[in-house]
Amino acid sequence: MRIFAAPLIIFSPQVNLTTAVTVSPLQDSATYKSVKSPSQSLSRLAVSRGSGVSAVHQERSARELLEINQRFYDALWSGARLVEARRFNTWPLVASLLPQAPWRLEIAPGLRPRLPIEGTQFIDISTPALSLLRQRGGQVVCGSITDLPYADQVFDLVCALDIIEHVDDDAPAWRELARVIKPGALLLVSVPLHPSRWTPFDDFVGHRRRYAPEELRARLAEHGFITERSAVFGMQPRSSRLLELGMWWLTHHRDRAMWWYNTIFMPLGVLFQRKLQLTTDLRQTEAADEVLLVCRKVQHP
Repeated sequence: MRIFAAPLIIFSPQVNLTTAVTVSPLQDSATYKSVKSPSQSLSRLAVSRGSGVSAVHQERSARELLEINQRFYDALWSGARLVEARRFNTWPLVASLLPQAPWRLEIAPGLRPRLPIEGTQFIDISTPALSLLRQRGGQVVCGSITDLPYADQVFDLVCALDIIEHVDDDAPAWRELARVIKPGALLLVSVPLHPSRWTPFDDFVGHRRRYAPEELRARLAEHGFITERSAVFGMQPRSSRLLELGMWWLTHHRDRAMWWYNTIFMPLGVLFQRKLQLTTDLRQTEAADEVLLVCRKVQHP
């Protein structure tokens, strides 16, 4: 089965956005061959897990968002340990879907993949994260949710958690998700809700938007997705003072803050995370700060 659109184009490990490189996602060596840059514009290839638009918040260019996200997440993953998918509260859901999903894609997982590493395709802009995923047996590509290097209708399960809120223009991201997933296949997607709840933390981590529930429903319907189940989602602390303290440390003592996050706070967060409560009544989750949706592709957009 053909997975990749030919040729496979990714960015170099040095993240030089003017140079494209080609590499097999399964090769063990870090040998990259320079090739001609693809015809796509930079704005389409720019963003993955970290750039995002709410009309009431400050405007940033796609490149500024990319730089913010790349800086934040490269620093985060450079000193982090990989947390296996089985340790997250999403695992019971994911495990129930695996028997019907031999072809799987997870977009921008960082070092917190929710799908099993073996047998899953991963795409991210963070080379530190991709390097470790590949060491663990993952099939990795450096690239963007807005221009996925895969053939049409190839995946049985696509996972895109905490991503779409980061891209400058979400329309290409939704189109690409709809393009690569098979009719009848499932999409796991999470996004923050309610623009009125925007905080400095959203700016700090490179968000571009929070969705109004009705806007999110419209986006999904526009691209041929129906929501079958949903759940309150996310591990962000509710305390505004705690968030402000964390941002101060990340701004003034980044290395020390990253060590505390990766060594202490993240493991504790995983240990004490609540069980995922899935419901078919979407109204029960629309008041949440962030929502996880289980969506089925039912038609072409």
